[in-house]
Amino acid sequence: MSVLLAQQLVCEKSDRQLFSDINIELSSGQLLYVTGENGAGKTSLLRILVGLSAPATGKVHINGFDIHKDMPSASQGLLYFGHKQGISQLLSALENLQFWCQQHDVKATEEAINGVLAELGLTGLEDIAVKNLSAGQQRRVALAKLWLQQDASLWVLDEPFTALDVHLIAELEAKITLFLKSGGTVVMTSHQKLSIDYPISNLHLDYSW
Repeated sequence: MSVLLAQQLVCEKSDRQLFSDINIELSSGQLLYVTGENGAGKTSLLRILVGLSAPATGKVHINGFDIHKDMPSASQGLLYFGHKQGISQLLSALENLQFWCQQHDVKATEEAINGVLAELGLTGLEDIAVKNLSAGQQRRVALAKLWLQQDASLWVLDEPFTALDVHLIAELEAKITLFLKSGGTVVMTSHQKLSIDYPISNLHLDYSW
């Protein structure tokens, strides 16, 4: 069974069609790299794939479940990382991740969460309100979810390298590679060239006027 199956996707926005006739079929261990100029519809496509937006026509199934008709079942093995980081500015890094783990039934102790934050270079910042962290540090807090959720089968990552330094980009690329080699499936966009030693499939979106 395919991890991700998208059929005949069409996306319309305002007075134009962003893309049409998009078909995707990915199995365990596959990486799809979505490219295209700004405005071509990369983020719109990813939002459709995870059920946050509806296509004009077409269907999306994740692990056999229709994401737009049965999101609770389809999203069981899904982890989406988008432009909005999904963290509260008022909570600390630790509190944000504890809340996220609780909401997503991720079993992680405070010690485990602090260990991930340390791995991401946030030692000493665990209890500081996120609003007082830099953009890059806030990005690291959000990225910690990739380290914490152990049972995901599909990562959908929209520009995950934004605001990261060279060192952390390399760490994240290594994490993505490890996830793929363990049988995970990845769909991602990035303006940066990927340095992943792994087979990459490409989907390029062009403007449709």
